[in-house]
Amino acid sequence: MTKSRENMIADIKQNVLRTRQYIGKDQLTPRVIAAMQNVPREQFVPVEEKILAYADTPLAIGHKQTISQPFMVAIMTDLLDLKADDTVLEIGTGSGYQAAVLSPDFHHLHLGINISVW
Repeated sequence: MTKSRENMIADIKQNVLRTRQYIGKDQLTPRVIAAMQNVPREQFVPVEEKILAYADTPLAIGHKQTISQPFMVAIMTDLLDLKADDTVLEIGTGSGYQAAVLSPDFHHLHLGINISVW
């Protein structure tokens, strides 16, 4: 794992501790941490944002959309508390990063893509 990914995971863990009174937990499941470590976030951001790919901040991905802050992706994934036989429908997948974080564990992942017509 790259140093940038290690730092992102450390930031996520720190944010979990800072927000534990709101989210009701002191740590994320090992499955979520592993998914965050293994999904290459730099592949979901434009070339000009790759240097910031592992910063704990949302990044512009074009078309007035952003890729969510890694902490938000991790906490949303963890709080879903999905089981392997659950079905997930993600509408408006944006960059696809959230879906990629979910995909290793779930065989029933359906994506809905927003298409704008001018």
